[in-house]
Amino acid sequence: MKTYSTFEDIENDLKRLKLERDIAWEELKLVKNEYKEDLKPINWVGSALKLTGKYGLIALIRRIIFKR
Repeated sequence: MKTYSTFEDIENDLKRLKLERDIAWEELKLVKNEYKEDLKPINWVGSALKLTGKYGLIALIRRIIFKR
């Protein structure tokens, strides 16, 4: 436990803690907004298209290689 010698020390720590709390709150809001964006259906479609493209490319390469 920290021992304070003056009220100024207490006030400085309280200000610092308030700023840390405000920063943490803003970071939490940012994470919330990023999470909301990730859950939008248009992002799912984009992910599905990327996955389908990768699978299609692999299937095409297999056909070319194994046909010969």
